[in-house]
Amino acid sequence: MGCDEKLVFVEEADVETQVFDWGRLSWLSEPRVTAAERFSAGVVKLEPGGGHDRHNHPGVEEILYVISGKGWQVVDAPSGRQEREIGPGVLVHIPPDVYHSTVNTGERTMAILAIYAPPGPEAELRAMPGVIIEPPQR
Repeated sequence: MGCDEKLVFVEEADVETQVFDWGRLSWLSEPRVTAAERFSAGVVKLEPGGGHDRHNHPGVEEILYVISGKGWQVVDAPSGRQEREIGPGVLVHIPPDVYHSTVNTGERTMAILAIYAPPGPEAELRAMPGVIIEPPQR
């Protein structure tokens, strides 16, 4: 992909992967990949027992949609703390600024589609200490 060329059809092999001790993220749509201006979207993979600690994204709304696996989701919603087991077909809406966490409680990899609106947290993750960036596979 040239520096000015933006993708229309995107697969995980087309983009870099951000690797953390808690999971792997492949951002399939973000300003630098598709030129999306209002959201970013990517696949998050958590190994059994893996997950991310309680955190938030100031000014950014988030959607998580479970593709496979199961986990425990906590959302400190304005109406009060909500938590439950999540699995395939479950969508989690996280309002801007709200603290949340996700942990894989299953015995296999948990795959989640994550969407940020507006984009930005994916770039912040790329710059975090300890992240390993795996280049696109093609």
